[in-house]
Amino acid sequence: MESSPLTQQARPDSFQPKIANLYDLLFSDDGNVIYSEGFWQEFFLLRPDKSHLQRRLETYGADDLLHLQHATQQLFSRAVIQVKTGKAPLDEAALDTLTVFLGGVLAKRYTNPSADIITVLAGLDEVDTVFSDFANAIETIIRTGRSLDVRQKAIEVALSLTSGAYQTSLVSYFTHRDLFPSLMKYIQDAPTASLGFPPFLLLGLLANYNKFEHRNPYRLRLEDFVNESTIQKIIQSFGATCALSRDRYISLQENADEGWNLSSTLSYIGLGVLAPSKKQAPTPPTEDAKDQFGALPGPEAAILLSAYDFTTANKLFSSTLLSCPAILPSIDTPLSAFLSLTSHILHHAHRSPRSTLYGHLTLLILRLLLEDPTQATTLSTLPLPQTLCRQIPPLLPPTPSPRPAASQILDIATDTLTHNLRLRLPIPLYTHTLHLLHLLLTHLSKTHTRLPYHWPHLWRTLLSLLTFLTTYSTPLLPQSPAQLLNPLLTTLALATTSGATFLPTPAAHDDLFYKLVEAGDTLARFKEAYSLYPTTATTTEGAHAGGGVSTTEKERSAESVEAVEVLIGVARHYRGILEGEGGKGWRGSPREVGRIIREGYEGLGFEGGEWVGRGWERFREGEERGLLKRVARVAVEDARRVVRGL
Repeated sequence: MESSPLTQQARPDSFQPKIANLYDLLFSDDGNVIYSEGFWQEFFLLRPDKSHLQRRLETYGADDLLHLQHATQQLFSRAVIQVKTGKAPLDEAALDTLTVFLGGVLAKRYTNPSADIITVLAGLDEVDTVFSDFANAIETIIRTGRSLDVRQKAIEVALSLTSGAYQTSLVSYFTHRDLFPSLMKYIQDAPTASLGFPPFLLLGLLANYNKFEHRNPYRLRLEDFVNESTIQKIIQSFGATCALSRDRYISLQENADEGWNLSSTLSYIGLGVLAPSKKQAPTPPTEDAKDQFGALPGPEAAILLSAYDFTTANKLFSSTLLSCPAILPSIDTPLSAFLSLTSHILHHAHRSPRSTLYGHLTLLILRLLLEDPTQATTLSTLPLPQTLCRQIPPLLPPTPSPRPAASQILDIATDTLTHNLRLRLPIPLYTHTLHLLHLLLTHLSKTHTRLPYHWPHLWRTLLSLLTFLTTYSTPLLPQSPAQLLNPLLTTLALATTSGATFLPTPAAHDDLFYKLVEAGDTLARFKEAYSLYPTTATTTEGAHAGGGVSTTEKERSAESVEAVEVLIGVARHYRGILEGEGGKGWRGSPREVGRIIREGYEGLGFEGGEWVGRGWERFREGEERGLLKRVARVAVEDARRVVRGL
């Protein structure tokens, strides 16, 4: 029998898809090969192997990609051509390939980012033509793509380029070719809230691109947009994303029970001895859990940047955020989900600089909401179910649910001040928190809104912070805490002089006076530690040392001096009355102390509303330029992580 002319080849160790072989062929180091039409037709007819392409790109450095520019330029230009055709399945394959390809190429560290990336993707001679075609094709697909799935893939490509090339000039092609109408149309057409996340995130990145250097067209679009139904869909998507990000915290550690139950009610009225045994307090996080908490919030938190820009530019967005209902009765409203996420971020803000930056952003959003009198009134009266963070002692006091959103904002602020207290104090975070408190108390005082709240907890928190600043003044002074002193002192002065206009009962105001009496010695040491005297000596020294002190800083310093004098005056006034009543060290019953405090009102020597409207200024974005640029960099990096996870 004759032997067969066919020879059996060795069986390969493993099989891989044909498209993977084409990736290997394309990126092989074979010089300037121009691939045929048949190659590209087959390339985009095959289903992309995203993981293989990503792994292949990870093996190259920036210099390697510059060396392979002939292949990378062909891939990019051919993919754009296939996207423009709009033919299935080539356009989908091209979009998926572009998302991974751009993510891999733009993640490298180039010596000259703009020029090198242009060289890798298009070449310096063809960049305008290629990228104009690219931007036009993406915009067309997002607006009129043949299916919602294809339109979403086009958004992912745009998000991949924007997040990857954010520090280069390439993003400007998306400012020249306005994507805003297309993104809004996609959101309007999307059947579920989750589909609104990628376009809203992309919009936030585009609205922040060079916005302090040039007039950003997307910011103008945000200001002029008034489509209520689309805004409501955006907010529902925002709320769903906030709930998802919040749930990542709860998956690591459950919150302690909150709200009223038999035990908390009996304890609240002084009959705690009759309460049933308490549920065990939350277990402190282990070291592994602390590391996991430090990695939170997840990358989806980048959507907070988009929400901040919309809140800054568009009053309709802000008002709709307050009134937008939940998608289903069983889930939180968008506002409730946002407050819950804010609480969890700020509860753990000390765990990483990234978490601290997102904490700043949430505080700025709340501040913008409260600066509008109508929205502040809504927050003061709008009852919401609460899911605030209760993971690390000391826990917030038990409270009924639902309760006004403003009460929850006060809880968030006091929790922030309590759980981030460190010798290396995050002074800007504390300053923003105190500004928020002062702004809310000012509104309550102006409108005479008697907000139900556990006010003694707030007074204890503020005076504990003052005690901390006094005790550790030596290590804190090099950190320049002056910007923190003014909002702390003016907030206490406002509560002291105008508390009768917003506290629910006279007893709540009396409690603040008594706490000031107890803190009298601390206030005196605080004044001495930070040289809060009505002279110009400190200001003059600062002018010589630092090249000058602005008028605003002088005014704030004078305001701090005046505020601390008010607090010390109240403490001295009532201490004298109490000691005159029963001698030094006298301890009367609460009823007797309350009577003495009420009888001493007339001798205080200040007008009730003199601190209303003082101690704060309207938010000006330019003053927070450095902070917002740092937040944008973090959001861009998180957007890259989102793209990799799509």
